[in-house]
Amino acid sequence: MRWKGRRGSANIEDRRTRRGAAGAGVQLGGVGLLAVLAIGYFLGVDVTPLLEGGAGVSGTPGESVELTEADRQAGEFVSVTLADTEEVWTQIFREEYGRNYQPATLVLFKGVTQSPCGGASGATGPFYCPGDKKAYLDTAFFTTLSQKLGANGDFAAAYVVAHEIAHHVQDELGILGQANKARAQVSQAESNAISVRIELQADCLSGVWARHADARFGSLERGDLNEALNAARQIGDDTLQRNAGRVPQPHTFSHGTSEQRKRWFQTGFDSGKAGSCDTFNAPRL
Repeated sequence: MRWKGRRGSANIEDRRTRRGAAGAGVQLGGVGLLAVLAIGYFLGVDVTPLLEGGAGVSGTPGESVELTEADRQAGEFVSVTLADTEEVWTQIFREEYGRNYQPATLVLFKGVTQSPCGGASGATGPFYCPGDKKAYLDTAFFTTLSQKLGANGDFAAAYVVAHEIAHHVQDELGILGQANKARAQVSQAESNAISVRIELQADCLSGVWARHADARFGSLERGDLNEALNAARQIGDDTLQRNAGRVPQPHTFSHGTSEQRKRWFQTGFDSGKAGSCDTFNAPRL
């Protein structure tokens, strides 16, 4: 992915130099840790209690944290990617919706932090909080994405950022609020089904962004699209549940299968139109 030399976003809130809290408890190693993290990252489950002790976040509340060179590089990458989303969605909102786009703030943290949607940690993974219209990201997740979940490449990391900003796009359009209101009124299985449509739409919108980013900035290099599609495949609910040693249970899916996530990202990329991402009325996901 070509990203160096472009402007970074002013909408970054960097909390990485302060440690928010500490963890303590059960030792998990190897496959066990990967299984727990995978469930936590992508099934929307806070597995912090399971990580307390050996696998949890260490440190003293309020402790100063020094950023490494890798941290700085990751922060710069996220800032440029976020700026790209701002320019692309500003254009799309104007052309497709005839309205202004209000950018999200992206919070970078290290270890743990707080949000109106609850605590954020390495166990909860990246997420968007409509309560403050901020996306939350521990950049150490990029290492886990590559080394533990098999989604390599900088464009796989860009897909993660684009996906969370896509939730903000949904929020700006009123889609997220309506969907979450509906989720609160139905059974858990029905709520999960609505969640799948939310997440697949965000995947599709990420593909729309990728198409426009390439056209506008020449961002994509050879193999980048495959990096994003592979990331979508690796984080499908069915794949994650298998990798966690579980038999896939469709009624528990909250993000969609690997095949669905790939297909909806590709749909957005091929069309370049946000209107092609109406997963809520799609007869087939």
